[in-house]
Amino acid sequence: MDYTKVKDLVDEAIALNDSLYLIDLTISANNKIQVTVDGDKGVPLSECIRISRSVDGNFDREEEDFSLEVTTPDIAHPLKVKRQYIKNISRILKVKTSEEEFEGTLVEADEDKIVLNWKAREPKPIGKGKVTVQKSVTLDYKDIKEAKVKIVF
Repeated sequence: MDYTKVKDLVDEAIALNDSLYLIDLTISANNKIQVTVDGDKGVPLSECIRISRSVDGNFDREEEDFSLEVTTPDIAHPLKVKRQYIKNISRILKVKTSEEEFEGTLVEADEDKIVLNWKAREPKPIGKGKVTVQKSVTLDYKDIKEAKVKIVF
């Protein structure tokens, strides 16, 4: 399978809907094509079917044997692209960097960085007991090793 040709076909199919974007595209040694797409407002099943048919229709099954799967990322997978961060503003994220781990509400996401806010209990500066303080951290995308949306029930 020609990766470039498949990628071009997927990009062409996704371009028909401005709210969709490609998360991942893999082609295994046995020609299993896996396409993962996401959308700013989610991805309806009809869009996965449309993308699948668009790609599948451009290959001759007589010449190449392959399987094609078009899916959306599930909540357990880490965020991979900047648009996913923007989509998840106001949600709680667990973010790992090479030095630390943070868990907080995503309050801002732009082209270069994200901002997380959370509350923490710290000892009072004077006297006994603890006080609740508002914490915030700004992280560049390049420093993030993994970021996942925390599922809250």
